[in-house]
Amino acid sequence: MANFSSFNNQGLNLQLNPLTQNQGEFLQLINVDPQPFGAKTKRPGYSTYLSSLGARVDTLFDWHRNNGTQFWNYAAAGGTLFSSEQGTGAWVVTGNGTVTDGTIFHNVLEDTLVITSPTGTTRHSANGTSFTDTTAAPIGGVGVIEYQNRIWIPGTSSNLFYSTTGTPTDWTSDSSSIAIPGAGRLLSGFKSQDRLITTKNSGLMSRWDGFSLVDLATDLGPTSPQSIVNVEDYRFYLNRQGYFGYGGGKPELVSNHIQPQIYNNAGSGIAGTTFDNAPSGNFKYDIYTAVGTVTDDLTNETINNALQVYNFQLNEWRNHDFANLPTAFHTYKDALGVEQFIFGDSTGQCYTYGGAATSDNTSPINATMQMVFHAGVPQYDKKWSWLYMFFNPGCEANIQIACENTFNKASKKWISVGQAKNGYVEFGFPPNTRSKLLFIKILESSTNAPFTYYGCSVDFTLEGRNR
Repeated sequence: MANFSSFNNQGLNLQLNPLTQNQGEFLQLINVDPQPFGAKTKRPGYSTYLSSLGARVDTLFDWHRNNGTQFWNYAAAGGTLFSSEQGTGAWVVTGNGTVTDGTIFHNVLEDTLVITSPTGTTRHSANGTSFTDTTAAPIGGVGVIEYQNRIWIPGTSSNLFYSTTGTPTDWTSDSSSIAIPGAGRLLSGFKSQDRLITTKNSGLMSRWDGFSLVDLATDLGPTSPQSIVNVEDYRFYLNRQGYFGYGGGKPELVSNHIQPQIYNNAGSGIAGTTFDNAPSGNFKYDIYTAVGTVTDDLTNETINNALQVYNFQLNEWRNHDFANLPTAFHTYKDALGVEQFIFGDSTGQCYTYGGAATSDNTSPINATMQMVFHAGVPQYDKKWSWLYMFFNPGCEANIQIACENTFNKASKKWISVGQAKNGYVEFGFPPNTRSKLLFIKILESSTNAPFTYYGCSVDFTLEGRNR
């Protein structure tokens, strides 16, 4: 009798041939987090944050005053800008808070908050609760960047505008613009490695250092400005070719592991228009992007409210399936300095993610993990004997198995093994259970304490060809 074990599981990898991967690598990985390292724990849930705004939430951001005691959270929804004092006060409409586009860009210079939108007026606030139209500032901007003591706003064509040095409200004394060459209009802008980066809807990217404009010689810029997030001065964003990271040189593809969920020959990856507006957020070294319904062409498994989640520390991917698909994300520090992660949805409700929540605003969190075993010789039959699996005691995870000879969703005949409430599962296969492949699925849909999966081991006898 032989044995193989799997006790150091990595993240989702749909790009590699599953018959060449290490034993027990995941074909599905939904609603779990990679902790402790090498294991997987069911993710936390979320609960409502403040009252509903009544319309799709398009933007969330915050502003902390230089006095160190005041801050506001902001939400743009239905053409109105709302604020919440200290992040706990009720949503109120800000003064001059009617916006013509839900996507709001913002930044701060000299304790003044500057906002703009692709079809709206640039405005500023010195008190957090009311805004003033900024005289002579560009109308319709696709970003607000603080760089070299100026505010920079990419316009809706190819001009990059900048304010007077040290004065975000002065756009006449020492203000002008730079023409960004190349095809397409400006799409976004951000600061990285103490350089100002501009992107165009053609994918072109340029770098400005205050003296010279450098063409980055790439067409792999972001397609969705809402997907650009920052972790340790490293930018991540979505493109039709995948997810890319930018740290000052050339964009780098970081999503090889989940490419079949991004685009595939079946046309069941990310929907075309989603590439233009998918929102992303980051929280504790995880980057979340809400992409909606996707079906990879490896497993043919569908995720309805899919979030594609990348862990920056471990360089691994997984999926979440939220009960409410996010339309905007934001991470902020509350009055006690504790990092909070919030998101909004299409109904206008915002939510706080994480903490002790064990449901998605009372909806069960449906966690699913699926893996395949072949003992390194997928061409030969195995007589399966015993399955051993390790969890935390008291959990409610359920285990299913399917013994198959083909890699086909429709052919899998799932058999329930039972629940892992004791923390240890020992399952004896029925006599003469033979197949080339062994599929194992872990399911959990409670609203109670989460499970942790540590790994498994399988005893089998290699029987060679079935003739």
